[in-house]
Amino acid sequence: MTKRDYYEVLGVNRNATKDEIKKAYRKMAMQYHPDRNPGDKSAEDKFKEAAEAYEILSHDDKRNNYDRFGHEGVRGSGFGSEGFSNVNDIFSHFSDIFGGSSIFDEFFGGSQRGRSRRRGAGTPGSDLRVNLKLSLEEIASGTSKKIKIKKQVKCNECNGTGAQAGTSLKTCPVCNGAGEVKTVSRSVFGQFVNITACHNCSGEGQVVDSPCRNCSGDGRVNDEVTVKIDVPAGVEEGHYMTMRGEGNTGIRGGQPGDIIVVFQELPHENFIREKDDIIYNLFVTFPQAALGSDVEVPTLNGKAMLKIDPGTQPGKLLKMKGKGIRHLNYSGSGDQIVRISVAIPQKLNSKEKELIKQLSELPNVKASSDDEKKNFFSKFGL
Repeated sequence: MTKRDYYEVLGVNRNATKDEIKKAYRKMAMQYHPDRNPGDKSAEDKFKEAAEAYEILSHDDKRNNYDRFGHEGVRGSGFGSEGFSNVNDIFSHFSDIFGGSSIFDEFFGGSQRGRSRRRGAGTPGSDLRVNLKLSLEEIASGTSKKIKIKKQVKCNECNGTGAQAGTSLKTCPVCNGAGEVKTVSRSVFGQFVNITACHNCSGEGQVVDSPCRNCSGDGRVNDEVTVKIDVPAGVEEGHYMTMRGEGNTGIRGGQPGDIIVVFQELPHENFIREKDDIIYNLFVTFPQAALGSDVEVPTLNGKAMLKIDPGTQPGKLLKMKGKGIRHLNYSGSGDQIVRISVAIPQKLNSKEKELIKQLSELPNVKASSDDEKKNFFSKFGL
């Protein structure tokens, strides 16, 4: 399906300021929010489309890439480039991951849509952030990592209920199990009903009468666990992935949080990364550049032979097709770009100096001017 222009989606021009973009997105989010359009698939699609557009146009780097290259320029730049799979992704992307308030808090009063509380469900667990360092080789083809993290897990003594063995939770006497308290106030304008979470049971509707000794009634304990992280090929510095339900366990059976894995790229001793291409600086001798040669060069998958044609000039770029990094969102791989540099010896013996002098006088090697000739010999201290 062809994506619409992001500026068209939000109804702004291409010179719109960040405030104008945010204002346009706020208006659309209010109009098409699923809570205001229950069961309306068209409204939900427009809501997700607007969120995708705002995700790109609200970030300077992503917006610049989009302005230059269109949708292709923002492939692999996070959720926005590939769209949101569901409404909960939008809430998670703009609020849960980064912590603190989001644009949704401003007009819907909270960011817990994806983890709505229900009576007796307990308090949701918090998210965990993991910074995962990756080598270029691991990024090139994808990898699986097992790491140990400290987190809160379900208490086995009480099976997560928080109640001592042999006892059970009791209905909250304040809210009678409703998990919320209603207060009524009257004014000249009529009667107002204010509904808030019960302070006695924190909205759970149940209270622990005899707390578990192992977890002190929390329903969870601290532990160290091993998690497996499947890293797709082609990720970049700052990309992240969400492992749903792998974060801290919720209080007394509350829904678990997520693990947010943020990728960090380690510097490489041989290669410089340019998107999905890698650049390698190859130093060859003057004879190799002049006469041509087959040279062994390192790649991300070992070593490979590279043909140097006769007369290759310094600075020439040679392409080793498909030797780069696998693309993140589509098939194929980048290339390895080899930049040719000619190595100049710093020390020469008398015989080598004499041979180079003789070589410099040959028609095809002789400097075209006295200045160039002086520069040629000065490199060798002659």
